[in-house]
Amino acid sequence: MALPDVRGRGTVTAPPGRSGADTDTPTGVFRFREYSIEPDLEPDAEPIAFTGQCAVCGRLGPTGEGGGHLTGWMLAHLRAHPEHLSYREIITRPYRAVPGRWR
Repeated sequence: MALPDVRGRGTVTAPPGRSGADTDTPTGVFRFREYSIEPDLEPDAEPIAFTGQCAVCGRLGPTGEGGGHLTGWMLAHLRAHPEHLSYREIITRPYRAVPGRWR
């Protein structure tokens, strides 16, 4: 069944089994939910990872848990490149979204 479009853009066809009078009636309700972001401390969370990076050439060292391996890589890189004197520590920490109240 074709109905005149009250917005003046042609005709609107009602879906099968629906009358033309309610074609613009919403069929669902949208609800919004608040969330907070926090570090993921759950037992199954990814581990916190540490990576060293040379600030001169951008080369990355190995990634590992705990930062103990970083200084070894930095010193080895410094021996190979004595002019590379600046380094970064990159920490990758898992976070999670925690559902809050419905609005």
